[in-house]
Amino acid sequence: MAQPQLKSDDALSSASTHFHPALIMTAAVLLFAPAAHAAEVPAGFDTDRLTVVANVHAEGVQLYECKEDRTGKTQWQFREPLATLIQDGVTVGRHFSGPSWEFTDGSSVIGKVEAEAPGATKDDIPWLMLRVMKRGGDGVLTNVIAVQRLDTHGGLYSGRCGTEEAFHVEPYSAQYVFLTGRL
Repeated sequence: MAQPQLKSDDALSSASTHFHPALIMTAAVLLFAPAAHAAEVPAGFDTDRLTVVANVHAEGVQLYECKEDRTGKTQWQFREPLATLIQDGVTVGRHFSGPSWEFTDGSSVIGKVEAEAPGATKDDIPWLMLRVMKRGGDGVLTNVIAVQRLDTHGGLYSGRCGTEEAFHVEPYSAQYVFLTGRL
């Protein structure tokens, strides 16, 4: 499947106009809040033998498509994420289908879900532990073996789906922690 070709600075230009002001304020608080979430990492996200390579904030959307299920009923089905990765107020990369992460230095990883924990509310996408299945380029992500998606806010959508092939974008934010070491 072809990967989206977006400039990292423009990744959310069209979607960002639909963000609710409360979501933007929440994102600002998260960006500048102390990183106290390490103690809250769920079971199955074992990181004892791993070292943090990068910890970035993501602002983006989860893209849903209205499709027919096995019973012939149309419903929203997750299609792909699209997010800008931010560190210290600077765009450092993007997150997109795969699931894939690509930094502006040219390094990239593709992951596979290994463990999952529910988000804090019914509207939050789950926290994930992903094993890196493929790497590309040289840079920050070159030796990354695992990725955690933590502290998620928003992203789940289950509204009414009436028109097949319609799309819906649902804003979300998360912390992505990139790890190296031995699993």
